[in-house]
Amino acid sequence: MANIIDYLDWRGDLTLEDSPFNEVDNLLLAELSFLDLEGIVPDVGQGKSVALREAVAAYFQRNEGQSLSMGVLVPDQIPEMAEKMALSQRFSAMRLDGYRACLDTQQEIQFAALTVDLGNGCLYLSFRGTDDTIVGWKEDFNMAFLPIVPSQRLAVDYIRDVAAQYPGRKLYIGGHSKGGNLTVYGSVFCGAKIQRRILAVYNNDGPGFKESLVGLPEYQAIRDRIISIVPQSSIVGMLLEHDDNYTVVKSSHQGVYYQHDGFSWEVLGTRFIHLDEISQVGRIHGQAIRSFIEEMDDQQRSAFVDALFEVLSSTNAKTLTELDADWMKSLSAMARTYKELSRESRQMLANAVKALLRAGTENLAVELEGKGQELRKLLSRPESGNGGQTS
Repeated sequence: MANIIDYLDWRGDLTLEDSPFNEVDNLLLAELSFLDLEGIVPDVGQGKSVALREAVAAYFQRNEGQSLSMGVLVPDQIPEMAEKMALSQRFSAMRLDGYRACLDTQQEIQFAALTVDLGNGCLYLSFRGTDDTIVGWKEDFNMAFLPIVPSQRLAVDYIRDVAAQYPGRKLYIGGHSKGGNLTVYGSVFCGAKIQRRILAVYNNDGPGFKESLVGLPEYQAIRDRIISIVPQSSIVGMLLEHDDNYTVVKSSHQGVYYQHDGFSWEVLGTRFIHLDEISQVGRIHGQAIRSFIEEMDDQQRSAFVDALFEVLSSTNAKTLTELDADWMKSLSAMARTYKELSRESRQMLANAVKALLRAGTENLAVELEGKGQELRKLLSRPESGNGGQTS
């Protein structure tokens, strides 16, 4: 079935004047912020904006002869998407500004954003989701026990900075996955004056929050402009506390895990194919993960996340790609660190693996094949000196 790439072939020759901005345009621009545009597009107030076609050309020129893989979990179709956008009448003349990226291992921050001048008097502020970096995943997991993570504060600052740079301009704000979470948080807390300029807030399958925002007056002031879009078997978009008002769209993928990929969302004309509700499979799998999270208090969640990333960090890998490049070497390093953890931490990690498997990650396990089998063996292996008990 058709997706956002096909949409560019169908409607790329239509300007926003011919066909108004829509939910599919939103996802395209949300995915665009995954491109590394450092040195190509200036930060807010740091230089002149760049036409999208020129920015994309510079991106490909800089990466000539190198792999354009986006990482293990970020869709590799993004460069192809950007190239088609640069060739289309609809997107090519849009101007890019305000590229801001922050990656800080010590403070556990992974943040990036991009502003797109649509050319019709409106701006689209695009927040990047979780990238290939391990620190990015650590910040995501921190959302389970911290009321605020650093990227959420940076999202508020970014919206305020762009609003000041472009006074009076109407705003669309959007992001995919973690970017959707940042979109909602930033829009809620950017201030009443800026809120009045926001036309729509697009949360594309982004997770919820440690504590619900729904009851806050700042949330209620913009609630009717928050458009949450989730695939039929969404897991990520159903995590943590969130508004129950969302639009369900059809995904071409059967596997629950893969439906988070926005390139699998089916498109017809100027919109996604909408469904009435989340599938039963999605509800079951989502509840399994939520139950695992809810069984722990904040202290236990924090200990679990620290233990998990202590094991991952033992490989010295900075990205999931590096972790995957030499799996057996990484597994050996993780096994040594795992055995040094406390018994309670080992048990939590073992329970997490079991919960994820129960929650429908069979497709991921099949893809990983021997990797998943080796990991399960590791977590169920009896330890010497503990009476033969498993951890």
